[in-house]
Amino acid sequence: MGKIGLTTTVPVEVIYAAGYIPVDLNNIFISDQKEAMRRIEEAELAGYPRNVCGWIKGLYATALQNPEIKKIVAVTQGDCSNTHALMETWSEAGLEIIPFAFPYDGDRDMLKLQLDKLIEALGTTWEKVQEQKVRLDKVRRLAWEIDRLTWEENKVRGFENHLYQVSCSDFNGDPEGYAQEMQGFIAQVKEREPLNSKYKGRQKELRLGYMGVPPIIPDLYNYLEEQGARVVFNEVQRQFTLPFETEDMVEQYQRYTYPYNVFGRIEDVAREAEKRQIDGIIHYTQSFCYRQIEDLIIRKRLSYPILTLEGENPTGLDARSKLRLEAFLQMLRD
Repeated sequence: MGKIGLTTTVPVEVIYAAGYIPVDLNNIFISDQKEAMRRIEEAELAGYPRNVCGWIKGLYATALQNPEIKKIVAVTQGDCSNTHALMETWSEAGLEIIPFAFPYDGDRDMLKLQLDKLIEALGTTWEKVQEQKVRLDKVRRLAWEIDRLTWEENKVRGFENHLYQVSCSDFNGDPEGYAQEMQGFIAQVKEREPLNSKYKGRQKELRLGYMGVPPIIPDLYNYLEEQGARVVFNEVQRQFTLPFETEDMVEQYQRYTYPYNVFGRIEDVAREAEKRQIDGIIHYTQSFCYRQIEDLIIRKRLSYPILTLEGENPTGLDARSKLRLEAFLQMLRD
């Protein structure tokens, strides 16, 4: 089976139904921090401006470094405003681009049309796609259980929660193998003592929500835990698991909040923050990203303390960011 690259979460049921293996280029790019910086440098040497999102530069070079990937499903609406130019530079390099657009307002007919076009482009059928939905939903339920173990039983770390949910964008190219890995992880963490059991009185563990695209600085989670705080809600990563019980695939991708307007995302965050008893929220934004503008709406509509944290390159947390995080956590304790 050939491999098809992805720029973000798309209906991977269609890709599996067509006999291809989906590969989320983001996950390959960020898996090794040293290599990730090389990818960014390669994109800049090729002509990408310095004031362009690190993820976009990383995706460009990562695709070219993996010659077995000859096709890419690129999300033209509902993800990144730079994707159009990214698609053009890939096309110039000889890659086949298959566009997919999430309608701004989540309109069902428009979304169904996009799914029809993707099914036609990859040469499969709705019947085969529905079979894959049943297959993949079984795997997704394991990710939902890991998420529950994070906030309800306090047995899963913030980065673990991030990793197992974000990987549901492509299921690591092997849904059954990934399911087995998650089953083993679930069995292991159920034997753990609750992670918050070591905190007493005023020194209680702070419970944080993380809002925004997955961080390009993955050491964020461990640093927070060193400071006595744990992320018990990863907004977009959780959305990648499509945590909605429905037999209707169009509805499932309609309820997926990330690609649509920010108001649906805010409602999801408010609901989960209350359920998970969150003390504060980190709103992560990527440098040069249009989503930074949405911060002003998020602050107006969410009644939680919010720290806006900006990241640019996969080089780890800098001293300024650490200082701001420490001050935010101290404010929550006071």
